Amino acid sequence: MRSSLIGVSIAALLAVTACDKGPTLLGDEAADSVQPNEVSPDQLRSAVSDQRVRKFYAARDWKAAWNEDQARELTEALREAPRHGLEAVKFLREGDAAKSPAEREAALTLAALSYASALANGQVDPHKVWKIYSVPMPKVDIEKGLAEAIGKGDVGPWLAGLAPQDAEYRALSDAFVRYSQGAKGATRPIPAGRAIKPGSSDPRFPQIVEALKANNYVQGDLPPDKTPQLYRPQLVAAVKQLQQDYGQDADGVIGKTTLEALNAGAAERARTLALNLERRRWLERNPPRTRIDVNTAAAFLNYWRDGASVDTRRVVVGQTGWETPALGSPIMRLVANPPWNVPESIEQDELMAKGAAYLARNNFSRKDGRLVQAAGPDAALGLVKFDMDNPHAIYLHDTPAKALFATNERHSSHGCVRVHNAVQFARLLAQHDGKLAEFDKALASGKESSIELGAKIPVRLLYHTAYVENGRVLFRPDPYGWDEDLARQLGMQPGNRRVVRTHISVAGP
Repeated sequence: MRSSLIGVSIAALLAVTACDKGPTLLGDEAADSVQPNEVSPDQLRSAVSDQRVRKFYAARDWKAAWNEDQARELTEALREAPRHGLEAVKFLREGDAAKSPAEREAALTLAALSYASALANGQVDPHKVWKIYSVPMPKVDIEKGLAEAIGKGDVGPWLAGLAPQDAEYRALSDAFVRYSQGAKGATRPIPAGRAIKPGSSDPRFPQIVEALKANNYVQGDLPPDKTPQLYRPQLVAAVKQLQQDYGQDADGVIGKTTLEALNAGAAERARTLALNLERRRWLERNPPRTRIDVNTAAAFLNYWRDGASVDTRRVVVGQTGWETPALGSPIMRLVANPPWNVPESIEQDELMAKGAAYLARNNFSRKDGRLVQAAGPDAALGLVKFDMDNPHAIYLHDTPAKALFATNERHSSHGCVRVHNAVQFARLLAQHDGKLAEFDKALASGKESSIELGAKIPVRLLYHTAYVENGRVLFRPDPYGWDEDLARQLGMQPGNRRVVRTHISVAGP
């Protein structure tokens, strides 16, 4: 196959983003001036160093792949990179256009493979960042896919179909573009100070209004007011909406955490969105239609059945130092009236110091050399355990500590997931499995009983600090510092969030 490579500035081709289409990618005059160049197998072998590119060309007997139309499709596709939080220049650089024909051929293939991989699988391998990561990932043969796309002449559509196509990804992508544009007009940070209550006055209020406008919580000009420092009802409503979007108490009081959200600015929101777009590219494109997704950053679960969300509820997840890992692990059975087999680390670090009287009072005893808490409504696992199949002893369960579910900060466990109204949730799962009567009978007996599920329910423990709820893009803090871990891998500058690692000593996994 002949290789026709475009000898114009790559930077010029990629400078126009998906947000501003601007002029045509290549004018007719430039396209007419391009002449095909023969690239011999020997020249191509000498030009290729990347192993993925070598594999690609070896499979086609070292024949050149790119013609003018396909090169145009690739560069047009790369103009969409900003919508995914990606930088086109990382894949195809301006200097690539000035190389020899064989080097330009290899550069286009490397760009296509690298961009396709970033869209299909993400730029970073999560297994190389975290010790535990077992959430199912996409399985895409990029080299084979590119060869087929070039053969069919549909490189552009093939690339466009590799990223997630679901509504949430699109909404996060749209928000990323919006905040990226807003970052150019960043406002000055609002200084710290006393909490501002509705109806009070504060000299910082003009800045607060500008921050609310910059983040679309106030649209247009406010009605003229002789007291611009007054915290008016219209602004109270805007602040309450921001607080809800950030998982804070929506009381309208502008304290430290609300100021942090206001000061985050468009640039930091765009950064958070880029990190979360990357995370979603790690996920398989067609997850099980019946599953449970737990967002450990925001501390809630979503139960999907036959492709529809049928239940959402709050959970309590691991605290810093005892982080709930990113797992893909199915629920195999429901355990009514479960005892708690205490992990040795919790026994030694926390429970033994409480003394023998505490242990006896809370129904702890020794069994086969291990500390065990007897079942009961006041036991650490409450009345039901959702037993999961993984080697990390991570599972969902009930808890007697019900008050924690009413709080917005719910990172308090030792790694397992405590479920709000867990018995109600267990009955829902049992009903869908046709075993509600069996579960109710087991629960009423007061004895430990296992109810095997006819079909295992996949559970995904995910960490999303930006997500969509009821059409709104919501943000959460980075409680585990995992945003920063990922940002370092992506070569981003450090963020402004500070992770506070404090241990909360509570009885329970």
